[in-house]
Amino acid sequence: MRIGMPLTKFLLEEQRLYPKSTGNFTSLFSDLVVAAKIISREVNKAGLINIIGSADYTNVQGEEVQKLDEYANNTLVRTMEHGGHLAGMASEEIDGVIDIPDEYPRGNYLLLFDPLDGSSNIDVNISVGTIFSILRRPDGREKATVGDFLRPGIEQVCAGYIVYGSSTILVYTTGHGVHGFTLDPSVGEFLLSHEDIRIPEKGKIYSINEGNSKYWLPGTQSYIEKVKEDGYKARYVGSLVSDFHRNLLKGGIFLYPADKKSPNGKLRLLYEANPLAFIVEQAGGCASTGDKRILDIEPEELHQRVPLIIGSKADVEEAERCWQQETVAV
Repeated sequence: MRIGMPLTKFLLEEQRLYPKSTGNFTSLFSDLVVAAKIISREVNKAGLINIIGSADYTNVQGEEVQKLDEYANNTLVRTMEHGGHLAGMASEEIDGVIDIPDEYPRGNYLLLFDPLDGSSNIDVNISVGTIFSILRRPDGREKATVGDFLRPGIEQVCAGYIVYGSSTILVYTTGHGVHGFTLDPSVGEFLLSHEDIRIPEKGKIYSINEGNSKYWLPGTQSYIEKVKEDGYKARYVGSLVSDFHRNLLKGGIFLYPADKKSPNGKLRLLYEANPLAFIVEQAGGCASTGDKRILDIEPEELHQRVPLIIGSKADVEEAERCWQQETVAV
């Protein structure tokens, strides 16, 4: 067991497993960790400074931007743009591609992120988080284009999230298992706290916004009725990162399915569904739209929305069966 190992050392040990590695990815990830620490610091004192509440404008999704959304987005951009490891970035908060300024070198990776998932909860001290995804830049490109980011989730080289809660936890995968690190504020370092995370095959928790039940399609209604009969417990925070993290560790299922109100789903494929799907599959779980595997979807646009059913393998497969049976019946 390597519990307590600093993240920087862990990354270097992982890098040594690949003799041809240049170290660029390790440096890129180290920059990302710095951004996470800065955001964590501000989240922890948000009630003491003027950084909670609305920023008084809406983002590309038509959603009201919170001040902390704006802060987290700007922190990630400023921290990541100058390192020379990225060809471009894309944020859930920004309409198009975020270019690397000409005065900085460009690298071989692309970064996508949701800077602060669940930010409306910060005012009431509920956990929020950052979700990120890393892709390789197509060969022979200078500046990144929108098309460079429109790749199926199976092509991700890394995905992860940071939960800013009672403690700050970073969870990530590079396709070789899932590991979690907890920030020790006394030394300012993330330390290994969850090695090789495996989601239970089947859980006893379901997470869904039951306030939308009047819009549910028959497959969703059928599945939720079944899990209630089976004694599942309802747990729903309203912060995707928080709900996902709990279910990853304890087992269970999170659903934000297609419904009459949002037939194409609500969550973003590139910024939320793909990275979490990559993580859950590496931990032994599943992620689906109800009809297909999330990681196989060919994106058509930068801010594409998608239904998401994610969690323990047996639970997601059962939800798919309910969804598909009811769809056929209709």
